[in-house]
Amino acid sequence: MKHLSIFLILIILSCKNDAKKEIVRENGIDASVYEMWNNYTESNPQANKEELPESWFFHDNKEDAERLAALTVNGKKTATTSGLYKWYVEAEADLPLIGTNHIITDFDGKAQAIIEITKVDTIPFNQLSETLAALDMGTDKEPLQKWRKAHWDFFQSVMVENGEEPTEDMLIVFERFKTVWRK
Repeated sequence: MKHLSIFLILIILSCKNDAKKEIVRENGIDASVYEMWNNYTESNPQANKEELPESWFFHDNKEDAERLAALTVNGKKTATTSGLYKWYVEAEADLPLIGTNHIITDFDGKAQAIIEITKVDTIPFNQLSETLAALDMGTDKEPLQKWRKAHWDFFQSVMVENGEEPTEDMLIVFERFKTVWRK
């Protein structure tokens, strides 16, 4: 009987742990996003506590998403290319607003940092400077070459699907940000 009691206690405890693991996402958003935002707003009363910012990860694969989130957390990545200007026009969407917060996650949606947009520019693809590329790529080792290759490949793949071709003078939307909270 003693062993049966211990066995039942272990089953109950393991069920409680499993229940906690299952309540990780609310509305498809990882609980860490809510937790990070709550911690940030408690420490920063001027923050808009009512509206949870968008949460997202950089890039489209786990390796790059993890790398770029880490660069954001450690302050090396302070900018991002948020798309082509024509996409904003076609969608009748506003450009990103200065002062807007975003929660950067890892590829699995776990909160890593909160950023705040500090500047937004539209720049021809072929006129992005080495300095700005370094802010986006989070490195000073050939940042412009790396930025051009990564972004050209991405824009080309999306545009070709829509029967379009990228051009060297296509306008990009370039956001600078500061990291205001880290995990």
